Amino acid sequence: MLNVILSGANGRMGKVLQALIAQQAEMQVVAGIDREAFEADFPTYQAISDCREAADVVIDFSHYSAVPAVLTYCIKHQLPVVIATTGLTDEVKTQLLSASKETAVFFSANMSIGINLLAKAIREITPLLEDEFNIEIVEKHHNQKKDAPSGTALLLADAVNDAVKTPKTYIYGRHGNDLENPLAELGIHAVRGGTIPGEHTVIYAGPDEVLELNHLALSRNIFASGAVKAAKYISQKTIGLFDMEKLIDEK
Repeated sequence: MLNVILSGANGRMGKVLQALIAQQAEMQVVAGIDREAFEADFPTYQAISDCREAADVVIDFSHYSAVPAVLTYCIKHQLPVVIATTGLTDEVKTQLLSASKETAVFFSANMSIGINLLAKAIREITPLLEDEFNIEIVEKHHNQKKDAPSGTALLLADAVNDAVKTPKTYIYGRHGNDLENPLAELGIHAVRGGTIPGEHTVIYAGPDEVLELNHLALSRNIFASGAVKAAKYISQKTIGLFDMEKLIDEK
């Protein structure tokens, strides 16, 4: 049995994960953490430092401000951890790297298998088009999403920059009356509204033709499913920094 501490257990994704883990014969939530008190079928805490239950892995789907405490707890207890929280600051990302030297850390800006396969495709396609095609990314999310652009949009932009000869400058939205829109720029545009779970489109616009790569999330279940796969994967590791691409490659 894989025993899980779920950080952010009473949030939108936390509730989806609770339901999905309950369907796994070989997994169970042994404790839940959330900044607001809540009731569940397992012990709950408002601070992970108060948790006393033994576990095999931590899944964090909370708020970027909670991640440092989660990392501290996992280092102290030598627990592998899946960080699925988005909107991390550069400082917290540095802490992820430091933590990975003491325990196993899995981090991806998006837990969807499809998104990460899209990133791999981008790395293959981009070198063939970069000399003539503008590249733009448009992402759409529900109106409750706090961060913009999404971590996934940045993941895809970074996939572009991993593949080009000369890294592109990120432009967050465009406005003005005298824009030049050179190939050296990569525009990233955020849309917020309604209950859109998540949509990302990478646009390659060249002379007389346009290629679009699109990923549409139809529900939050895909992110929960990816986090469960990541938890099973990282529970077998002892130290190091891992991501969805490494999981896919090993599979």
